[in-house]
Amino acid sequence: MKWIYKLISHKTILSIIAIFAMGMFLSPIVKADTEADTEAGSDPFGIDIIESGEGTDGGIALGDQDLRVTITNIINVALSLLGIVAVVVILIGGFKWMTAGGNDEQVTVARKWIFSGIIGLAIILSAWAIARFALTSLGTATNTTGAGDYA
Repeated sequence: MKWIYKLISHKTILSIIAIFAMGMFLSPIVKADTEADTEAGSDPFGIDIIESGEGTDGGIALGDQDLRVTITNIINVALSLLGIVAVVVILIGGFKWMTAGGNDEQVTVARKWIFSGIIGLAIILSAWAIARFALTSLGTATNTTGAGDYA
């Protein structure tokens, strides 16, 4: 049990290691560029230059998706990641509460963590609802067909 307390005393180092590990896990896998890979469209970042040729006018290999759809996807991913962070905050609060051992000060700190996580989730859901409303209204105002599909 003492090793757990020693491990917890190094919070900064553990946090850096956890962030590095999550970055490695969530980062896209980038293969070595070969001519066949570039032609097959496997450029994950869309930054390879396409040479002029059969049916192409050259330029950067960007998608041809509607800008509103791209913005909606970015908003959804960002809010999803924030939602995960809020759930982790709630889990940290629950862990602190479970390990409080009847200490009222630690229980109070744990309640604050849980309450902060719940408020964070409420803000994230509100931001998602506002973004969905704004994008849907934008699509309706510009007479776009399928305006409800953007959010």
